[in-house]
Amino acid sequence: MGGENKLNEHMNELENYIQHHFSILPDDCKKVAELFKTETLEKGAFWQKSGKYCDKMSFIQEGLLRVFVSQGDREITQWIATPGYFVTDVSSFLFRNTSRFNIQALTETRIFTIDHQQYINLGNLVPKWNEFEKLFITKCFVTMENRVFDLISMSAEDRYKQLFEQNRELFNLVPLQYLASMLGMTPETFSRIRRKMIS
Repeated sequence: MGGENKLNEHMNELENYIQHHFSILPDDCKKVAELFKTETLEKGAFWQKSGKYCDKMSFIQEGLLRVFVSQGDREITQWIATPGYFVTDVSSFLFRNTSRFNIQALTETRIFTIDHQQYINLGNLVPKWNEFEKLFITKCFVTMENRVFDLISMSAEDRYKQLFEQNRELFNLVPLQYLASMLGMTPETFSRIRRKMIS
């Protein structure tokens, strides 16, 4: 009974986030949420590997996922996905390109996942789904546009400060070289700024 209540609580959380991200009515949120399945990823497990099609989208209930690309002998972190957000490779999931990204659990991670076929069926369940999907893709685009703008317009120190203010908990949970890479700076620059902030 307790487990069922916990699942219902988590499903309500998922419905709230679906409503927030897609701006759809509560009844439609329930229909959409019912298509998601619960999963747990062990630390180090891959959610997605590059070169393959991304056939799913997940909502992170708890834990952290690192989105990165491998270039030769080095890895470039594109993003750290945190609880309360969706994760997918939009280009691969929606437009059927092979994925450029690896997505790996940095911690044990609990997620709600919908597969591509179920996602396609949403158009039959929710009449205005195409409008909601367009809004979702637009939000993804604006987020990436803002990241690019920050990288070309802000100093390394300002990018560090912004991440610290917005996601302070990451600094205690994520290897610092991943954060440095995500911010477009070397680990040495990141450490120098970190020492300056702490002192």
